[in-house]
Amino acid sequence: MNDIDDNNLPDLRTYTVEVPPGKDGERLDRVLTDALSVHDISRARVQALLDEGMISLLPATEGVPLKAKHKVKQGEKYNVCIPEPISAVPSPENIPIDVVFEDEDLIVIDKAPGMVVHPAAGNATGTLVNALLYHCEGSLSGIGGVARPGIVHRLDKGTGGLIVAAKNDRAHHALSEQFADHSIDRAYFALVWGVPMPPEGDIEGNIARSPNNRKKMAIVKNGGKTAKTHYRTLKAFGSEASLVECVLSTGRTHQIRVHMASIGHPVMGDQVYGGGGGAKVKRLGGDAALAVDNLGHQALYAYKLGFLHPKSRERILLERKLPSFINEIYNKLDKV
Repeated sequence: MNDIDDNNLPDLRTYTVEVPPGKDGERLDRVLTDALSVHDISRARVQALLDEGMISLLPATEGVPLKAKHKVKQGEKYNVCIPEPISAVPSPENIPIDVVFEDEDLIVIDKAPGMVVHPAAGNATGTLVNALLYHCEGSLSGIGGVARPGIVHRLDKGTGGLIVAAKNDRAHHALSEQFADHSIDRAYFALVWGVPMPPEGDIEGNIARSPNNRKKMAIVKNGGKTAKTHYRTLKAFGSEASLVECVLSTGRTHQIRVHMASIGHPVMGDQVYGGGGGAKVKRLGGDAALAVDNLGHQALYAYKLGFLHPKSRERILLERKLPSFINEIYNKLDKV
């Protein structure tokens, strides 16, 4: 599961466009293009923003996504969010990475939490792409564009774990198709607040940008993209916290973080979706509270990644154990 602040969502420029007199019944994309032409925003760009759910009618509601052909009414106000452009082509950087698997077609890395996947406004250097450009000596698929060579999928900045990158266009196409048809095996370890009941189950709910905060994702009643997460409680620490496994049937931006928060069990350390702690941390007390306070990011780790190799068509299944940043808290919670 879409830069880049700790949300793994792009920095945005926001404009409010009010439909002027004489525009009743006109197409939304035409009206917005006219209003935004002073900012060099083309009609094609407006249509793309509509498709991405970046334009909403004010006041914000969880309604059906707007279409380019939507007919406007005088006085209506529309919120337009435009991701900030990336200003430079990324350069190779000698950044240490943990390579789990590599051949001439692809590379799988165990990404450290805190590392951004690809450059964007505010994060032009120090990303996984910069590291891969150095490590692979330029041998990366170009399908993702100059800013995202080789990148097939992403992990949030604060999420650690397994991520695959393509070294050529054939591999990129083959892996992208598997992500699109949800045939990739992906599972995560997460420390969450509280103990889910039932201890195992499915969470389903379409995910889109929050109509109230465009830098967050949310479960929406209408529109959005289908999302399904299967969770299983592996260990409960009294009634305060649990270690859960989350298996993705789909891969939406912030999916696990949004879904676990929706059932009242946000991921520990997730400041965006209610897992920051506060009173919960105080209740833990002692070394456990200190370990959570020192985390600095969500306790979420992509430990399993499985796919068909794009050339050999053999099944590749990679798994890792609990990472140190989760294991340290786990051991402290086990003593509470």
